[in-house]
Amino acid sequence: MTEETLTKLSLVRVALDVPLSTLFDYSANEGLQLEIGARVVVPFGRKEVIGIVMERTAQSELAAARIKPVLRVLHDVPPLPQELLALLRFCSDYYHYPLGMVALSALPARLRAAAPFTPKQALTYRLSEAGAALELSMLPKRRVVQQRILQALRRGPLKGAQLRELSASAPAALKGLLEAGWVEAGMPLPHTTHDFENAHRLTDEQQQAVDVVARQQGYGCFLLHGITGSGKTEVYVHLMHEMLQSCPERGRMGGGQVLLLVPEINLTPQLENYFRSRFPNVELVSLHSGLAEGERAQNWLKAQSGQARIVLGTRLAVFTPLPQLSLILVDEEHDASFKQQDGLRYSARDVAIFRASQRGVPIVLGSATPSLESWHNAQSGRYRLLQLTQRAVQPATLPVVRCLDITQLPLQEGLSEPLLAAIETRLQRKEQSLIFLNRRGYAPVLMCTACGWLSECKHCAGKLVLHLRDRSLRCHHCGFQQRVPAACPTCGDADLKPVGLGTQRMEEALQARFPAARILRVDRDSTRNKGAWNAMRKQIHDGEADILVGTQMLAKGHDFPNLTLVGVVSPDSALYSADFRASEKLFAQLAQVGGRAGRADKAGEVIVQTAFPNHPLFQALRTHDFVSWAQTLLNERKMAGFPPFVHQALLSAEAKEESVSYDFLQRARGRALALNLPVEIYGVVPAAMPKRANHFRAQLLVQSTQRKSLQEFLRVWKPMLDGLPSQKLRWALDIDPLEF
Repeated sequence: MTEETLTKLSLVRVALDVPLSTLFDYSANEGLQLEIGARVVVPFGRKEVIGIVMERTAQSELAAARIKPVLRVLHDVPPLPQELLALLRFCSDYYHYPLGMVALSALPARLRAAAPFTPKQALTYRLSEAGAALELSMLPKRRVVQQRILQALRRGPLKGAQLRELSASAPAALKGLLEAGWVEAGMPLPHTTHDFENAHRLTDEQQQAVDVVARQQGYGCFLLHGITGSGKTEVYVHLMHEMLQSCPERGRMGGGQVLLLVPEINLTPQLENYFRSRFPNVELVSLHSGLAEGERAQNWLKAQSGQARIVLGTRLAVFTPLPQLSLILVDEEHDASFKQQDGLRYSARDVAIFRASQRGVPIVLGSATPSLESWHNAQSGRYRLLQLTQRAVQPATLPVVRCLDITQLPLQEGLSEPLLAAIETRLQRKEQSLIFLNRRGYAPVLMCTACGWLSECKHCAGKLVLHLRDRSLRCHHCGFQQRVPAACPTCGDADLKPVGLGTQRMEEALQARFPAARILRVDRDSTRNKGAWNAMRKQIHDGEADILVGTQMLAKGHDFPNLTLVGVVSPDSALYSADFRASEKLFAQLAQVGGRAGRADKAGEVIVQTAFPNHPLFQALRTHDFVSWAQTLLNERKMAGFPPFVHQALLSAEAKEESVSYDFLQRARGRALALNLPVEIYGVVPAAMPKRANHFRAQLLVQSTQRKSLQEFLRVWKPMLDGLPSQKLRWALDIDPLEF
């Protein structure tokens, strides 16, 4: 290409999914109808790749002969809006991550492919005249799922995704109903009304919270601190109702859009169903990794077009284009799941706050146990604090918390007699109990009683966990597993014993003690199959389980009206942790799981088995006093110089040879010290888990009392890191790290 030819073409700068902190120049023929934000296919090396046009440019530093042309423009979806491109630039700049990788990772996987995307038309299913007249008793009793579908459709038309929530076998059952002529499929009807099922009368505190946020003109960040069971979800519902309505003075002629972020996939189905019941004629879509690629892309496009008015999603949903965005809600804002731990290591909560400020709309962060960062911001006036101090359902009250001193009590398989007696009482009353043990598997380790051998992972600095049902030893860090040995690999002794408790062992012990009880174990192992957790949740709600044994999966966001007892087993390990956030996380976890008890008209009780019943954490838990506990932690953090009083960046490296990662970090530290900028640079130390998956891991911490000073340092230091030799290692820079 000559200079003369180049002048007849426009130049564009394209973001590509490559680990280079630059945009790439390409030439574009005027006939391509190229817009900023468009997806394009361009040559890169020997491949054709997809990119996003970020800007036009009048000139390039490259020689004209080296500038390649844009091959084609994908017109299957509209270009990304300028507002979203600005958000992506902010994330790239703040988290010091290549803009191309930020931009492409924000798209659904299906839109990262070079082939155009053709969305399928989602069908809506409704009862036919024959189906409406059908008596359900005429169906054979064994057709339970068909009866369930017909019952659901009597309340109104539903989409296929909603019907699949009823049962894993719903598609087959639906096919039979269509063939019988009782159900018919058609295109979804346009939503012409904004119906709102005002099912609950708000308490005075809830109404006050709704009014304060609804009156907000422009950006404002609100921290909604509500005790468990105080009705934060109901506040969200009424705020959605306010924002979805037309409001000319706020610039919402056709109503706004609401983005609700939740920490985990497990919370999305129940919330989705609940919001659909409250807004029956409002288009709602969910966005999370549990969706098929095509469905996720379709939901994303509905949000981008403004058709979807409520968008419910996990952390990646924060990058969804929303032309009529009028409110952002972040539920369980304290949850560590909002922080991405690889790739672009962003905090969805923090990005959501920036996005609300960028757009000039209110954002509400909700939690019963706010993060100390958010609580500190609320105390200092940066956020506005809204509080819900009473349970929403009367006469429900907070559960009574008892801390049992296990140094004074004999334990049977980790369970004390007072806890077992409390479970027995609930069984007699036909109420449900939850035993919380945040350790899956049968036992954390297998030990030889003769020589002291322990089942250690040969690939990690961790132990292999015993899973007795399939007689395997598994590493929960790298995934390695092996069969349980018949004898000790070291001394040959056959007396190998499990040490410690896991959920499987707890389930077995409870079944032995209460043989007639229906026990349900809920952890990552038992819910691995698709639809398993939805089926379990239905079992719990339908009263088909007496005792639940579970990990933190059961701790948040669930409402089980018949659950009146929570027993907490083995919580003390967090008190020994080197992680300065460990006690904050433990209090949040115990307050959340304890809050599952007594949420209806039956009194709740929480029994915590601990060797330290007089520890300030358990004293605050007994009195449900988050405020004083948070102040205690903030005082400690201030004295120690920890966040939120400092701002941190963590450089981590891992390599198959220990010396390689340490050499890289020492060089990085040398470059940092030479800059002589106002930041603290610590020494190179091993990671909390120094070896994982055959890689040796180390880290280097940098911090400053001023965020601006830290960012100025990182802007100079990061290009130096990019220039260091790194062929035999992986390294990452984590801004505002949560894990060390």
